[in-house]
Amino acid sequence: MIIKNISCLVTCAGDYPKKKDKLKDAGVIENGYIVIEDKTIVEVGSGEGYKKYLKDDETVIDAYGKTITPGLVDSHTHVVYAGSREFELPLKLQNVQYIDILNAGGGILSTVSNTRKASIEELEQYTRNRLDLMLAHGTTTVESKSGYALDFENEIKMLQVNANLNKRHPMDIVSTYLGAHAVPKEFKENREGYINLIIEKVIPYVKEHKLADFVDCFCEKGVFTIDESRKILKAAQAAGLKAKIHVDEIESIGGAELSGEIKAVSAEHLVAASDQGIKAMAENNVVAVLLPTTSFYLMLNKFARARKMIEEGVAVALATDCNPGTSPTESLQSTMTFACFGLKMLPEEIINAMTINAACAVGREKEIGSIEKGKKADIAIFDAKNLNYLMYHFGVNAIDTVVKNGAIVVQAGKIVY
Repeated sequence: MIIKNISCLVTCAGDYPKKKDKLKDAGVIENGYIVIEDKTIVEVGSGEGYKKYLKDDETVIDAYGKTITPGLVDSHTHVVYAGSREFELPLKLQNVQYIDILNAGGGILSTVSNTRKASIEELEQYTRNRLDLMLAHGTTTVESKSGYALDFENEIKMLQVNANLNKRHPMDIVSTYLGAHAVPKEFKENREGYINLIIEKVIPYVKEHKLADFVDCFCEKGVFTIDESRKILKAAQAAGLKAKIHVDEIESIGGAELSGEIKAVSAEHLVAASDQGIKAMAENNVVAVLLPTTSFYLMLNKFARARKMIEEGVAVALATDCNPGTSPTESLQSTMTFACFGLKMLPEEIINAMTINAACAVGREKEIGSIEKGKKADIAIFDAKNLNYLMYHFGVNAIDTVVKNGAIVVQAGKIVY
């Protein structure tokens, strides 16, 4: 396959997290071309250098007037779940508190109930539909967390859905075990018992059966404490799994500092992260995965301090946080909008944050996240004349074509795999 006459080719070149001023370098090439062979990018350039690769049966895409980026990487999602929670919307708009919604049968425990009841076949179909929406919006790799079952049997069911769809769907799925998302009702009076279940039973099983690359924990007031989170994530690391951590979403309790202490791969949310926590992340190369659509949807009236993090040398990534309660969207293009106007990030910073830096947040930076020789041919073609226009013209799906592993999977905005 050859893609030629690319008006704006955004390569995001590199296999390392971009920080500080380097985050502003998106590796833009005008009048660019990409040559793909056997699922891999073999040449990237400007002009007519592609002509030496032309064959009679070659697939050639003319991308004049288009902007091309690496396939987008959604590095924080909860895409596997059953049910929806639209009934909560009018309650939230009337300022009903989350605890009251929970007591009325809503909140995370509503999703837990629906997810436990769903068969693995049902759960797989629901998730496939969401992955198709993501793919149609330009996402080619997704991190998928469990955490909506909160028991042994059904958490494993969720992770098995990840494994099945990683084989059956075009998108690559990076699996994360998030049993420490909340304490289930049956362990309400026995928190230590639930933590022991996670550490002694689930984590060893997940490792043995290769069901996840990462273990995550929701470290927040009213959820899991600093000490509990440290205990869970250190046990995961001892078992040979990598650590991620939800931290400081609503208020700072030292979660960002903990992410640096244990050298987590990423810390996520971070709306209330302290100055000391940000410094700890920078010093220990923890990627900050920011979720501005969640801040918007929760009506927090504040966003994570992306500019402070960038200034301090933290590698910043962006993700949808796709989930049924606090960010019901599959579109990283929506995240672009809120990253611009909520986080005050520049278009070049945003595209690096949802490609190469997001790839670093899921440990795949050597394979994906940029358009350069030797990387997987994961490519998003947008109907936008340049990168600024892609961010400026919001509220629409700008995708024209998506290439995954060298094959066209979205064409003229429609799924074709």
